[in-house]
Amino acid sequence: MPDGPEKAAIGISRGARTAGKARAREWLVRLASVWGLLILLVVLIIGFSVLRPRTFPTYFNFRSIANNKSIDAMLALAVFVPMTANQFDLSVGFLLGISQVLAIGLIGQGLAWPVAAALVLGLGAVVGLANGLLVTVVGIDSFIATLGTGSVLYGFNEWYTGGQQVLATLPKSFTALSGVVLGIPAPSLYVLAIAVGLWVLFEYLPAGRFLYVLGDSPRAAELNGISAKRYVTMAFLASGLLSAFAGVVLQSQLLVGQSSVGPEYLLPAFTAALLGATSVRPGRVNVWGTVLAVAVLAVAVAGLNQLGAPFFVSPLFDGTMLVLAVGLAVTASRRRVRMSSDPSASRPAGESPAEKEKAIL
Repeated sequence: MPDGPEKAAIGISRGARTAGKARAREWLVRLASVWGLLILLVVLIIGFSVLRPRTFPTYFNFRSIANNKSIDAMLALAVFVPMTANQFDLSVGFLLGISQVLAIGLIGQGLAWPVAAALVLGLGAVVGLANGLLVTVVGIDSFIATLGTGSVLYGFNEWYTGGQQVLATLPKSFTALSGVVLGIPAPSLYVLAIAVGLWVLFEYLPAGRFLYVLGDSPRAAELNGISAKRYVTMAFLASGLLSAFAGVVLQSQLLVGQSSVGPEYLLPAFTAALLGATSVRPGRVNVWGTVLAVAVLAVAVAGLNQLGAPFFVSPLFDGTMLVLAVGLAVTASRRRVRMSSDPSASRPAGESPAEKEKAIL
C-alpha cells in the first residue's frame, strides 16, 4: 500500500491528467465553435473532389463558383451591417433588382455608365436613408419598414420594365466590371475589399463597436450616449449602397435587365449572415463568418448539382440552412451571454481563472 506522500503524488498526477483532458476538450470545443464553418468548407471541398475528381476540383469550377456567388456575398454583407444593431433589412433583394434594371436602362438612354452607376448608387443611398428614418424616427419595426420599401421598389421595377426585358448595348468598360483579374473574378475582389473594409470598421473603429452595443443592449447604448438614430440610420444607408453596388455588378454579368431578378437573393443573404454568426465570433454576426457561410453554401450547392441533384435542391437547402442557422446562432448567443455573465460556468472543476485563460490562449 502506498504511504501518505505516494498517495498525494498519485492524486496530483490524476488531477493533472483530468485537468489536461478538460483543457483538451475545451480547446476542441473552441476550435469547433470558432472555425467550424472553415472546417466544414474544407471537408465539403475534399468530399466533392473525391466524388467528382474530373469536374469539381478544377480552376473553371472554382472560378465559376466565385463569380456567381459574389453577388450573394455582397448582399449578405449588406444584410450583415444593420443586423449588427439587431435590425433587419428585407429590401436588399428588391433594391438589387431595381438597381440592375436601372443600370442598363440608364445606359440605354445615352448616359455614360459611370454616371448611370452613380445614379443607381444614389438611389441605394436614398432607400437606405429612408429605411433608417422609418425605423429610428417614425418608430416602425425594421422588418415591416424594409418589407414595405422593398415592395414599393418591386412595384416601381415592374412599372419601369413593363414586365419585359430591358435591352441595351453595354460598353466593354462596363462589362469589364465582371472580368477576370490575374485569374481571379473581379466580383470576388470587390467582395474581398468590402469585407476587409467592414472588418476594420467593426473590429477597430468606434462606429462598428457602437452598432454591436446597440444590438446587444439598446439601453446600455443610450446610457453611454450612443445615438441609435445616427448609427442605425448609417447602417441602413450602408446596406442600401452595398445592395445598389451589387446590382450594378450583377448587370455587368447578366447584360439584360429583368424585373424578376432580385428577390431570390434575399433568402441566401439572410442565411449566410445568420449562419456566419455561428463561426469566427460565435453568437455574434461578423464579417468573416458571413463570407465563410457564403462559401459553404456555394460549394455545397455546386457539389450537389454536380452529383445530379434536381434544380429545386438549392431553395430547399437554403431554407433548411436558414432554420438551422437561426437555431445555432441563438444557441451560440446564449452561450456567449452566459459565459460573459458567469465566467466560471464554462471552466472545468478545479481549474483556476488563470489556468482557464492560459488554456484558451
